[in-house]
Amino acid sequence: MTRIIITGSKGRMGQTLLACAARLPDLQVTGQVDQGDDLGAIIVGCDAVIDFSFHNVTPAVAALCAQHRKALVIGTTGHSAEEKSQIANRKSQIPMVWASNYSTGVNTLFWLTRKAAEILGPGFDLEVVEMHHRLKKDAPSGTATTLLEILADVRQFQLADALRHGREGIVGERTSGEIGIHAIRGGDVVGDHTIIFAANGERVELTHKASSRETFANGALRAAQWVVQQKPGIYDMQDVLGLK
Repeated sequence: MTRIIITGSKGRMGQTLLACAARLPDLQVTGQVDQGDDLGAIIVGCDAVIDFSFHNVTPAVAALCAQHRKALVIGTTGHSAEEKSQIANRKSQIPMVWASNYSTGVNTLFWLTRKAAEILGPGFDLEVVEMHHRLKKDAPSGTATTLLEILADVRQFQLADALRHGREGIVGERTSGEIGIHAIRGGDVVGDHTIIFAANGERVELTHKASSRETFANGALRAAQWVVQQKPGIYDMQDVLGLK
C-alpha cells in the first residue's frame, strides 16, 4: 500500500487524481492540501506527495518532503530558473519524479519525436503546435517545452537561440537553424500537441490529443508507486515506463 498526499487537491488535476486514486486498491490518499492548508501538519503520514499546486509553491513542497524524507511527484510546470534550481537541490535527499507530462501516450510521443528527428535529419524544418484550454496560465506548455528540448538536443541547437514564438511582420525566410513554437488557447481543450517535420515534397506529423485528464492522473499515480522504491535523485516518466 502506497500512501499519498495530493497538493493542489481542489484544482482540476487534483480532483481527477482523487477520483482515479479511489479506484486503485493499492493506493491510499492520506491527505488533501490546497491554499490555506498546512502540508507540514500531515506529511508524516504519507510515503509520497503528488504536487499539482502551482510552480512557485513546488520549491517549498520539495523542501518539506526533503525534511521528512518523503518521495515527491512534481506535476507543476512553468518554473523559473531559480525555482528549478531550488527543486533540483533536493535530489540528493529524496527521490523525485519530475515530468512535464505523465501520460503514457505523451511519453511515447517524446520517444518517437527523438527517433523521427534523428532519422529525418537536418533537411526537415521543425515546428511544434500546442493547444490547451482557455484557463491555462503558462505558455508554451510544459509538454511542448520538453518536445522543443528533445528537438534542440538532436539538432545540437541552443534552444534559446533557435526558438521562434510564432511569427509576425517581415521576419524573412525561414532558416534551418530555428524551431517554431505556436501556443493556442481556447475552450476546454485538455491538451493537443503536434510536431511537424517539413521538407520539400513531404511532411511528417506526430500528434497526441488528450481528451481526459485521467490519462495524466493515472500516470502520476503510477509514478508515485514507482518512486517510493527508488534511491534519491531526479527521474522522469521515461524512467517510470522503462523507456530509457
